[in-house]
Amino acid sequence: MTATPRPGPPAAAAAAAQHRARAACPARPRKDRTDSNVRMAVTLEEAPWLGWILVKALMRFAFMVANNLVAIPSYICYVIMLQPLRVLDSKRFWYIEGIMYKWLLGMVASWGWYAGYTVMEWGEDIKAISKDEAVMLVNHQATGDVCTLMMCLQDKGLVTMRIIDTLLIGLLWGSSEGKSHRDQQLVFLKKHLENNYRSRGRKWIVLFPEGGFLRKRRETSQTFAKKNNLPFLTHVTLPRIGATKIILSALVARQENGSPAGGDTKELDSKSKGLQWVIDTTIAYPKAEPMDIQTWILGYRKPTVTHVHYRVFPVKDVPLETDDLTNWLYQRFTEKEDLLSHFYETGAFPPLEGHKEAVSREMTLSNMWIFLIQSITFLSGYMWYNIIQYFYHCLF
Repeated sequence: MTATPRPGPPAAAAAAAQHRARAACPARPRKDRTDSNVRMAVTLEEAPWLGWILVKALMRFAFMVANNLVAIPSYICYVIMLQPLRVLDSKRFWYIEGIMYKWLLGMVASWGWYAGYTVMEWGEDIKAISKDEAVMLVNHQATGDVCTLMMCLQDKGLVTMRIIDTLLIGLLWGSSEGKSHRDQQLVFLKKHLENNYRSRGRKWIVLFPEGGFLRKRRETSQTFAKKNNLPFLTHVTLPRIGATKIILSALVARQENGSPAGGDTKELDSKSKGLQWVIDTTIAYPKAEPMDIQTWILGYRKPTVTHVHYRVFPVKDVPLETDDLTNWLYQRFTEKEDLLSHFYETGAFPPLEGHKEAVSREMTLSNMWIFLIQSITFLSGYMWYNIIQYFYHCLF
């Protein structure tokens, strides 16, 4: 019988080391396999949900395309058809056009509404001043900001908020083509306000004073703040003064003594001329995750409540001189920084000055009203298609 030789000291040491190594992590390969199986299981469980999200996004995109292909040409056809009324009664023409334009904005708002993207409003109730002229100063985080405002203004009466004015003022001032180009754009803006804005019955104008998205301007703003001993902001950026000064100079009515007219009380006569209110508007997204327009259209993000805070200033309290207006704007955006810091820490905006509790109001859209404007839109598209087709066959 042959005995198995016992390992010598070096072999024993090596065997012991191998044993200790196996003892130290005996389950590691099994754990890796378990984690891999769990991840695979989670992926397989999520597959139907992800598939449904994809199908829903494609369906929403197809509906959005159809909505635009019907709504925009119908709007243009109605505007062309109403040109004689524009000559005979310009005021009535722009009133009707304003209603149609609000319906267009309502359709965009409905895309987010049916995806579960709703709005909670805080601060002062701006419905009380919906018939007066006002400018909204809004922080800018993403393209979804504009869609959020479209939804907010749907229940504020016939407020004619113009997306073209929003883009014109918000984006031209964020241009990187140099000071001379921006100066030319501001001259164009001034002419637009003086010649077209009020003559067309416009009431509210939306301004993004930061001149660009937060993620793109934050670093530049903070560097500028450090060099000039200005507030160091994280949730907003330092505003630019140019477009704000142009708007106030063009739209604020003057009394004989040179001070701003109007804005002393919210019970002012709706026929008062001139800009009367500045609405400091702060948009906050849960977890500081802004929503872009792709999300609004495709609806692949889970239902989200966007929070909007309002603070109203009579225009008589807003300085018009450049240095004073600059300081006033910096104060407003420093307050926005504090508001957003409080919101991200607590999930709510702080109460207004003089109030013990913050009051929020859920903004809602009427499903019946949305169905009505969508029905009118598609019926109009069908009508104009048949009219154009008839004239085409007659001519050709």
